[in-house]
Amino acid sequence: MDKIKIKAEERAEQGSAAVRRLRRAGKIPAAVMRMNKGGTMLVKLDAHEFMLGLRGHTSKQLLVTLDMGGKEIPALMREMQNDVVKGTPVHVDFSEVSLTQKVRVVVPVYLTGEAVGVKIGGGVLEQVLRTVEVECLPDDIAERFDVDVSNLGLDQTLFVKDLQLGDKFTLVTRGEYAVAVVKAPEGADATAPGAASDANPEVIKKGKEETGDKKEEKK
Repeated sequence: MDKIKIKAEERAEQGSAAVRRLRRAGKIPAAVMRMNKGGTMLVKLDAHEFMLGLRGHTSKQLLVTLDMGGKEIPALMREMQNDVVKGTPVHVDFSEVSLTQKVRVVVPVYLTGEAVGVKIGGGVLEQVLRTVEVECLPDDIAERFDVDVSNLGLDQTLFVKDLQLGDKFTLVTRGEYAVAVVKAPEGADATAPGAASDANPEVIKKGKEETGDKKEEKK
């Protein structure tokens, strides 16, 4: 993941009116949860610089470096609230992290390739799980996991335990959860039960006729 450095400064402004004035001035109010019971530090970010730093990034959990006037704080972006109309950020929550200690993050899963069960078997690929939770060092945080499903056949399921994410990541999501499945097309075997049920009455009918013939012979 690319390094994202954002300038930040402590803020004393609190309350709805003060926060609105900050936003009108081109600032984004934010909060940083400090490590080792350091409490929460209120900061403000330059809105334009913040949006430039996030350009090209889709993950909601990003590792950033907050530049506090020369003092750098590595922090994980935990939550970003957006304006419901404009879609622009109005508040950001960060957690300070140690670059040598693992953190838990939720990473989106994207399916790649065309499953053989779809290409040849005519099945339908269904993605059941769209994110997985993993543990890793902050510098190793991935924005997404691309999972190749090309070898997934008809009526086969890809489970979390089947994911090959590499040695940097430890899966927290339970391994028996399904990630994707190739389902058989609807109605593929619908005629089979009907054919079997039609055959049984015919056998019974023939049996009755044969019984009748034997009675005629006895007479």
